[in-house]
Amino acid sequence: MASKEDIRSSHRARRAALTQPALDAAATGIARHGLEWASGLTSGRRGMFAAYLGVGAEPPTLPLLTALADAGHRVLLPVCETELELSWVEWTPQSPFVRSRYAPIQEPVGPRHGTAVMRDATAIFLPATALDFSGNRIGQGGGYYDKFLAALAALLPEPGGAAPAATAGALATAAVVYDTEVLPAGSIPAESFDRKVDVALTPGGIIRLH
Repeated sequence: MASKEDIRSSHRARRAALTQPALDAAATGIARHGLEWASGLTSGRRGMFAAYLGVGAEPPTLPLLTALADAGHRVLLPVCETELELSWVEWTPQSPFVRSRYAPIQEPVGPRHGTAVMRDATAIFLPATALDFSGNRIGQGGGYYDKFLAALAALLPEPGGAAPAATAGALATAAVVYDTEVLPAGSIPAESFDRKVDVALTPGGIIRLH
């Protein structure tokens, strides 16, 4: 089995070779399928979704964010804090971005909320560099989302008892990757702090995992 770092590195190299037309096509598919998934979760009502802004060769998410907002949903984006903590800022298409102090990302400007804001959330769109059909995820390697998902599992346990260690709690999760980055079950090493993801959101559609 390849290590997480080997998988992450190889996928980043493939992403770096993507052309702008390929990125534009991916953005369109991700927005369409992501909005369909979100609408299915809310049954046509307005919801609140935590997401992120894909930058560089990452799967583009800005059209998805815009589609969610245009559909009337509230959108939360992360802000990196000290000690690998994430805060969350409500985003609209008019929100300005600034460069993060702690990570190579753009962050929205506005009032910041802690993990407790997720009590009102419908679902989370997560960054990833790979997923497997077991629901295992490889992130960017910074550790922010590992800490956030562990806190989320404690905040929102599964109905009927405490959340199992392998889940992210009761909130639905979709990790955004390219179609070729969904790997066979068991391809990604799982560690005790990892949290499984429910679905992969790819340019080609929604893929249910585990």
